[in-house]
Amino acid sequence: MSELRARRADAERSRAAVRQAAIDLLAERPQASMRDIATAAGVARQTVYAHYPTREELIAAVIGHIAADVTSQVDRLDPEKGLPTETLGHWLDLLWEILTKYPILHTDALNGAPEVDPQRHAPITDRLTRLIERGQAAGEFDARVPPAWLGAAVIGLIHVAAAEVAAGRLSATDARRAFHTSALHLCRPDR
Repeated sequence: MSELRARRADAERSRAAVRQAAIDLLAERPQASMRDIATAAGVARQTVYAHYPTREELIAAVIGHIAADVTSQVDRLDPEKGLPTETLGHWLDLLWEILTKYPILHTDALNGAPEVDPQRHAPITDRLTRLIERGQAAGEFDARVPPAWLGAAVIGLIHVAAAEVAAGRLSATDARRAFHTSALHLCRPDR
């Protein structure tokens, strides 16, 4: 390996360490400083600023990393296969796994970043809307409301469930169950 490649690999490792430290630390302390993130990453503050000159750029990198991971996880589930209700159940489980993996998603740490709204949910909502459309066409989901609204409501429910856990009003197990039950109930038509 050439010296240049070694330096690039080292720079990428420190960049990834800073990004992961931000994901972990900001989930616990949304207002943590760049110095705190550097300490958590085991690098000098100057190293953080060399990779991410501003907090906004670091937050954008965090969002980009999470969005790429979420997209790869969501791609495992094909919204066009299986019974819509069963497939939705798998989606709900996956959404909960994502929220559990990235507790930063239900903190204020990412608020205010211009990339948050378009990037945070697009990988999920586009595919979820397709699944809901298919479920509505099959008569398994309520067709009286737009599929995009049902998808947004499902995303809203998971944030409510996470907030209840964070506030100590529900255990993670109870919140997951409440989310799953409520989302399925919301999507089903009246019978």
